Amino acid sequence: MSETLTDLVAAEDALLFVNAAVTATGQREFRSSAAEQRLSLSFLHEYVRVNYRPLYAACLALDVNDHNAALIVEHLLRTPKEAGAQEGRLIAARLALLPPQRVYRLFRALRAAKVNNRRTRAIVRDWLAARPDLGLDAVKYRAGLKTAARHLHLPLPDAETGDFLFAPRRRVRYDHALLDAHRRAHHDQRAVYELPFTVAEGFAARHGVPRALFLERIAPRMTRLERLRTQRGGVAADLSTMPLTRLALYVLALPFAERADRRAELTGALRAAARRAAGPYAGTWGRVAAVLDDSYSSSGSGVKRRRPLAVALGCHFLLEALAESYTAHWTSGGADPLLVRPYGPTPLGLRILDALEAPDTDAALAPDRLVIVSDGWDNAPPGLAGEVLRVWRSRLDPERRTVAVHLNPVYDATGFDVRRLAPSVPTAGIRDAEDLPALVEIAQFAEGRTGLAELRAYLDRRVELFLKEAAA
Repeated sequence: MSETLTDLVAAEDALLFVNAAVTATGQREFRSSAAEQRLSLSFLHEYVRVNYRPLYAACLALDVNDHNAALIVEHLLRTPKEAGAQEGRLIAARLALLPPQRVYRLFRALRAAKVNNRRTRAIVRDWLAARPDLGLDAVKYRAGLKTAARHLHLPLPDAETGDFLFAPRRRVRYDHALLDAHRRAHHDQRAVYELPFTVAEGFAARHGVPRALFLERIAPRMTRLERLRTQRGGVAADLSTMPLTRLALYVLALPFAERADRRAELTGALRAAARRAAGPYAGTWGRVAAVLDDSYSSSGSGVKRRRPLAVALGCHFLLEALAESYTAHWTSGGADPLLVRPYGPTPLGLRILDALEAPDTDAALAPDRLVIVSDGWDNAPPGLAGEVLRVWRSRLDPERRTVAVHLNPVYDATGFDVRRLAPSVPTAGIRDAEDLPALVEIAQFAEGRTGLAELRAYLDRRVELFLKEAAA
């Protein structure tokens, strides 16, 4: 019995960490500061690494966010003596998926921590060798590449890149086009438009080029995300390629009048993104009822503006794509998802009652799935949601005909987890709406009816698939 209890506690600890690693980014949230977030995350990473290192490393194969993936890699590389057999492959596979600027930031953190062991040198060397164009990295991520090469004593593949980083005055010209464009951009405005956007931006400001003219000329060299960030500056955003959550953020940033005027275009783009995210699961979830939080707290914070509301909006369209039949219940009572805004209290209990109410009092027509997307702060009245779910699960649906899950986009720093509504309903953290199907799957382990063995088996399958895809 004690062993089973230990396994359940270990599974609960691991799931608590997964929820944090999916949602928390160390930034300010609506109810907690950035310092509180970072302190809470730091404790969790240390606690799980020390007590459950194999599970900690296996989280690299899950949909944890980039911030926590980099922290996991850093903690593992700092403690090589405790390393498991598979850690190196997991680290290499996850680094290949991270944005390069995030990886170079990790390398600087390793240097600050004076991490320079053999495994770290091998992993960094292999990552740099796999980069498609190190000359581009030398221009775009100059400080990061320079730090990694100097700290880990790594030889660079060619003398040109080395001279560019460490002796820029040694050459009067470079054979690599980008390296030479960077050299010429100091005195020639035409060379500015041969550089990556983030580098060209600084040179354009130095030359006094008007912003509108610069954006017009540099547009062909901009990435999709750069176009999105500068769309207010005259560069049109391509809605057809945006991921679902990013598209939801874009829509919510538009004025209400523009949303209404572009209703067909924006709704079509959101539904197309949702169908891409649903993939083969489209239309397979049966009858789905959703409770979606658009209360004032879904406004997020200054650094994560409207992020919780964007996740709820993305989940709305994704659930619509996954369901055979679908009903949405916004906490505000609104019925127009395109015009949602963060406003008012959070009457989750009342909306859950609405969602569970079977048409014509026929229990057979109750939803097959109930999905709640909220930060869990039920306050109108406080605690009603938990009581509704308790009575419903224990008295009205003890056979669990309706599968219920709570997805929470906000990490609660003081509780070291995402806030839960009721013990009878599993809760999982969510950062991007696209991850909803996978998170609903892992949420089953949070019900307290499965232990460490089942969770380990699930993680082993995810790790095997992750490494197989990385090797392909």
